[in-house]
Amino acid sequence: MAEFLLRYADPRGQMHEQVADAQSEREARDRLTQQGFLVYSITPKDLSARFTGASGKKNVDLEKFLIFNQQFVTLIRAGLPILKSLDLLADRLTDEKLGRYIQAVRKEVRTGTILSDAFEKQGVFPPVYVTSVLAGEKSGSLVEVLDRYVSYQKLTLAVRKKLLVSLLYPCILIVLVIALIFFLVTYVVPNFAELYNSMQAKLPLPTQILIAVGTTARTYVVAGVGVLFALGVAFYFWAKRESSKEILDRIQMRLPVIGEVWTKYQVSQLSRVLGTLLVGGIPLVSALETAGRSMGTVVLRKALDSTAASVREGRPLSESLAKTGIVPDLAVDMMEVGESTGALPAMLASVAEFYDEDVATRMAALLSLIEPAIMIFMGIFVAFVLVSLYLPIFSLADTIR
Repeated sequence: MAEFLLRYADPRGQMHEQVADAQSEREARDRLTQQGFLVYSITPKDLSARFTGASGKKNVDLEKFLIFNQQFVTLIRAGLPILKSLDLLADRLTDEKLGRYIQAVRKEVRTGTILSDAFEKQGVFPPVYVTSVLAGEKSGSLVEVLDRYVSYQKLTLAVRKKLLVSLLYPCILIVLVIALIFFLVTYVVPNFAELYNSMQAKLPLPTQILIAVGTTARTYVVAGVGVLFALGVAFYFWAKRESSKEILDRIQMRLPVIGEVWTKYQVSQLSRVLGTLLVGGIPLVSALETAGRSMGTVVLRKALDSTAASVREGRPLSESLAKTGIVPDLAVDMMEVGESTGALPAMLASVAEFYDEDVATRMAALLSLIEPAIMIFMGIFVAFVLVSLYLPIFSLADTIR
């Protein structure tokens, strides 16, 4: 389904704007007409974003947005109106980018736009947030909904930071190892090659291989770096395509060990998003569509689209997710129990917690193996270089004796 920006007037003549999903422009127009609205324009959302300058690829800093929401909830709970709360916060935000968007939201609300539509028009706020605000407006429990979103965002950021911190040391170690190998091959080895050439010494086979690699690397180092840079740029632009992202996602899923961890992390995020939306009062189909738009992986997004279509036809969520072949069997079984007992949101929260712990445990085990593996590889390589470089010296010493 495509997203359209709808501009229409209600029977009282008041103008409205909203983004809605529809199979075609005609379907969206017919839907509004049947509700008694006068339609002025219907524009595909990606086209409207091109003219307004709003792009879904421009995102706000989630940590600073979380701080804004904590302050926003506090002000509303204290009894301040929404517009007054936005007035107090818009000009006091330390993040200039976020401040501009909040000021735009305040301007929209002042002209009569509902809060969820005002956030959605900016095109930068997470779909989960916009949908949650909409649910809070409809149910009259905006504070509770925003509280749940803040809790969800705190958990998500905590898990993400934990993973990044876990990966930091191995990444630094790999960079240092690559730099050391580059230094040995392009500087140390060629200098020894010049020494041996001047002595016209007969070199053992390992030394010949190492010197051939080192001298070639020194000769073509600039060209090699240029080729690697060009390949990196080409890969970057290729990876931005939707079809390429799907290919990369499927490759990630098939990687041994890493693929399983990556899949479980995505299922954890999906369960947390879906549970947050359901607790906020969003219908299951709408929650699935919103969760799909908030997922960063194309494969999971398409799987959720097919799941939403299946649920819309009356099939259970667990059965629909099982057909995608992405969600692990244990998660499907837990969701099936949640559906049968009427406690699906609580069960989704349990699924998220379970897989968060599983991912953390597996990442710790994987990283505990990676670090010694890097050190062993580095030791073997350095030992090979030293032995290869000093073998001719030992041979010359024996000859002199």
